[in-house]
Amino acid sequence: MLSLFLTTIAVSGALQIVAAQNSTAGNSTTDWTRYVDPFIGTEGSVPGTAFNGGNIFPGAVVPFGAVKIGPDVTTFNSSITVNAGYTPDGNVTAFSLAHVSGTGGGPVYGVVSQMPLASLENVNLLDNLTYMATRSGNDSASVGYYKSTFNNGIVTELAASSHTGFLQYTFPGKEDGHILVDVSHYLPSYGGGSQSQFYSNGEITVSADGKRYQGYGVYRGAFSQIPAYQIYYCGEFESAPKSSRVFSGRYTDPYWPTTFNEQTIFGNSSTASGGPLTYQYGDRVGAIFDFSPDTITVKSKVAISWKSTNSACQNLASEITHWNLPDVVTDAKKLWNDEVLGKITTTDLSNQTRLEMFYTGLYHTHLMPTDKTGENPHWETSEPTYDDYYTFWDTFRCLNSLMLLITPDRAAGIIRSAIDIWRHENFMPDGRSGFYNGQVQGGSNADNVLADAYVKGLQYGIDWNDAFSAMKTDAELTPYNTFDPADTTSSTKEGRGALPDWLNLGYITPLYTRSLSRTVEYSLNDFAVAQVAKGIDPENYEKYLNRSAGWQYLWQHDLKSLNFTGFLAPLYANRTRESAADYDPLDCGECEGSSVAYEALPWEYSWTVPFDMETLINFMGGNNATESRLDSMFIPGLRTNGVGVGGQNGAGTTLFNPGNEPSFSTPLLYNYLPGRQWKTVLQTRNTVNTYYNSGKSGLPGNSDSGALDSWMLWQMLGFYPVVTQPVYLLGSPWFTDISMAVGDGKRLSITAQNLSDSSYYVQSVKVNGQAWNQSWFTHDDIKDGGSLEFVLGSSPTAWDSGLLPPSPGHVTTSKTF
Repeated sequence: MLSLFLTTIAVSGALQIVAAQNSTAGNSTTDWTRYVDPFIGTEGSVPGTAFNGGNIFPGAVVPFGAVKIGPDVTTFNSSITVNAGYTPDGNVTAFSLAHVSGTGGGPVYGVVSQMPLASLENVNLLDNLTYMATRSGNDSASVGYYKSTFNNGIVTELAASSHTGFLQYTFPGKEDGHILVDVSHYLPSYGGGSQSQFYSNGEITVSADGKRYQGYGVYRGAFSQIPAYQIYYCGEFESAPKSSRVFSGRYTDPYWPTTFNEQTIFGNSSTASGGPLTYQYGDRVGAIFDFSPDTITVKSKVAISWKSTNSACQNLASEITHWNLPDVVTDAKKLWNDEVLGKITTTDLSNQTRLEMFYTGLYHTHLMPTDKTGENPHWETSEPTYDDYYTFWDTFRCLNSLMLLITPDRAAGIIRSAIDIWRHENFMPDGRSGFYNGQVQGGSNADNVLADAYVKGLQYGIDWNDAFSAMKTDAELTPYNTFDPADTTSSTKEGRGALPDWLNLGYITPLYTRSLSRTVEYSLNDFAVAQVAKGIDPENYEKYLNRSAGWQYLWQHDLKSLNFTGFLAPLYANRTRESAADYDPLDCGECEGSSVAYEALPWEYSWTVPFDMETLINFMGGNNATESRLDSMFIPGLRTNGVGVGGQNGAGTTLFNPGNEPSFSTPLLYNYLPGRQWKTVLQTRNTVNTYYNSGKSGLPGNSDSGALDSWMLWQMLGFYPVVTQPVYLLGSPWFTDISMAVGDGKRLSITAQNLSDSSYYVQSVKVNGQAWNQSWFTHDDIKDGGSLEFVLGSSPTAWDSGLLPPSPGHVTTSKTF
């Protein structure tokens, strides 16, 4: 209802962003946001475009905020599809409130928008090509703040709270200024196929004085191939416009694509509707607000909800109760410092570039998923509600483990939300947006996240009995086939679609797509189930542990590649294989959903069994042969096919792909070889120095909700998690001192003596004051705080002479053919 709008007293004054107060480094009042550059990772390998870049959202947002307010930019080149709304070059079509960050797949959201216009001359409100704006110079941004200047003289500044966006426009003042609200605006996908997004319907109502408006939009498609998602909005201006009008018009694309130059229809009422709520082919609707030339500054606040217009108006009334944009920015910075950035601090401020890389990476890891607690439109729940998982396949390897340490309440909330989805929809998500499960890329990877939390003792209200039941569902129940055009062999929405082969044979045959990568991933999934079964259902522990050895079936001991013998290879139901002439572990075709391996070469997947490195090293011929094979992963020029070659999801030409997740743990695997931990340090440092930087193109691929950033963060911290195990592998820190939050109020101290650009090899380590000769430690060693003390030097040493990291998934029964 319009009566729910909050009337506020205008606070005048030009925007003056308050500078961060400098204080002693490491102090709780330090403003760590000054080291965050929201543009890192926004540019790809083609300068000026987002193609093959991080797809980072650079706009204004609070941690996990439902509102991510920023520009929607389009350009007619390789960046024509922009997942986060932003590309460095191109023209602005709107500023919208809902975005995701760092994702691949089809774009979603870019909805609930405003667009400032300097003139309506030659403008067709149904065609953004007639009004999209060119920008004057580069946009600017800091944590909680975004600014864009158009060549027509309009300046737009943005800020945000959890559910509300603040928009401030400065017009040239020569003639009327206009604000366009186009309900049908969304992020398009050109050539996106089944993951293309479309507008379906909408409604807008404007108050009599034009100060307030509200309504909803209905959209479908996108990454989750959503039947329909409905988002409600509630907006107001600080001062009433000179005039306002609602409009409608035919939605020509895609419904009537042969109809050109469709004209706007202005109505006499205060409401424009696309038709009945359930109608999927509604007219486009919107409103135009006109401000006189003497109104130089126009301020607006818009709130969103996924449940109702009333909820959106309540969010508007409660979250930002004033008209002072600098205060909104200050509040956002405080949230980021208190909830995220202050969780890891240092007094080593000697390297500005390194600080910007680190704290921007930490910032990226807490943009997604989206906290929509209290906003679930499908069922009432007292559980936390998170959406926009993009995806557990990306984040389970090390990002969720980072949250578990420094923001355990958020880590638990995400897990509780996934379990709640299982309660009502039968499966936990692997990917999800718009409250619908999305693409499953491999296995049921929520299992890995849950197991990692369980073995590390995370509680925070998690019902572990329900958690195990959800995991058993993944392990035992075949999801219905969605007959996705991209893969008609099994479900692409949830669960393990190739489960019939897994249960009957113990591995996946080429009857299903991604048979090699899914076999490896189902193995890890069942190892994860076994870890929780050990405490919840001990009688079934051995069952799932034995099933986790299924990857061994695919190991072809006599298969040769690059002078090495033994690789993963597809296996048919009758135990036969492809001929050597037809199968090459250096190739996976397009390496997509219809390929033998997903987004990584078989060479890469042959390393992805962290739960049973003992068996893998034995299969590879022992320590020396494994070391040589690992060394080969980092030789430039060996990757000539597959992911990243001429396309997205990859960087460089080594077999190790720093731009995608399957290779994440590979450089750390030297820790499983006695006396070779120094090579872990060498390869991880080379990777960060070569592929990460503090520029717009500072990420080697899609951030994937912060997954790539989290990998870099772990290297800089000096240790790395082995997911589903309470184990961390030691690396080498990048700062002389670090204070890191672990759990509730505890701190882990990490120090690096003799650290320099040429002195970074580990000479000795102490864990909690105890001399250490193992290249790993356990979660119990740090869960209550403690210390890691490194002494570094310029030359490698074989200091790691102690016990090797465990292989708890080691099953001695041979399953190879």
